[in-house]
Amino acid sequence: MNDVIKTGVLSFGMSGSLFHCPFLNMHPKFNLKAIVERSTKKAQVVYPDIKSYNTVTELLNDDSIELVVINTPSSTHFDFALQAIRANKHIIVEKPFTVTSAEAKTLFKEAKTRNCIIMPFQNRRYDSDFLSVKKVIESGKLGRLIEVHFRYDRYKYAISTNITKESPVAGNGLLYNLGPHLLDASIALFGKPESFNIVTLGNRPETQVDDYAHVHLKYNSGMQVYVTASLLVANALPAFVLHGTKGSYIKNRTDVQETQLQSGLKPDNVLFGVEKPNSEGVLTSVDDKGVVTEEKIASEKASYINFFEAVYQTLVNKKPFPITEYQIINQLEILESAF
Repeated sequence: MNDVIKTGVLSFGMSGSLFHCPFLNMHPKFNLKAIVERSTKKAQVVYPDIKSYNTVTELLNDDSIELVVINTPSSTHFDFALQAIRANKHIIVEKPFTVTSAEAKTLFKEAKTRNCIIMPFQNRRYDSDFLSVKKVIESGKLGRLIEVHFRYDRYKYAISTNITKESPVAGNGLLYNLGPHLLDASIALFGKPESFNIVTLGNRPETQVDDYAHVHLKYNSGMQVYVTASLLVANALPAFVLHGTKGSYIKNRTDVQETQLQSGLKPDNVLFGVEKPNSEGVLTSVDDKGVVTEEKIASEKASYINFFEAVYQTLVNKKPFPITEYQIINQLEILESAF
């Protein structure tokens, strides 16, 4: 592996243009070399030195590329990832990693035979609000956790014109779209649950995919974790609610990176990843004497560049990647059980 990693990206849609290319271009240890654009060629306007290929096969046949980002539609992740591994590429794979746990196991097994590294793209671990929750839990100020709620609330009554997302094919629907973020947060913080229950519903008229998903995760400690995503919540609830034996912590979903990227703000801007004023989470603690203390917890600056730094450290310095095979298999076993 070279010190500067030559990288190709399989799509320049939303994820490619917002979540991957800006950071690969900014990080000094990556060379954003190639992109796949099947019709309109947009990437070279932003990145003049990038090579634009017409097909995935053309990019994978480029022997100089060492790392490939699989950010195509969900149902294609397995096939393209397998092709990339067999072309001896290291890979970053968008969520959902694959549709089934069996597919994921096949990829990890194949990668090991070819000394390729697989790195699942769970970028929400690098959100300011998630990092704030993680810090509060690790502080011990909540005591033993009893009840935890993680949510994604949106309001999108109309059926999307994006046929790819609305079609009833494997890997589509809200559970597979936002569920990986919610389940990864739970698994990263608390590990594998002892058991779980899932509810999925299609509430919008004429929808062909689920637009409501709820998973109840039960842990040996007695902790109950509830993760929920819905497209029909007009007044969003707090995204993070945690209750423990010593207190509670409540925080809205306040990470600004996606909005900033959409507005054109670059990741190297001093304001990038800094939450807006008055976005602090609230920690309510009760001491041994019953005295209640309320404390606002400001989030630290966040950036998805830290995900790509982890990729670099794994590929070049052989450090363990923070999102593990075990965690991804566990996540997919939960997701696939709903269908």
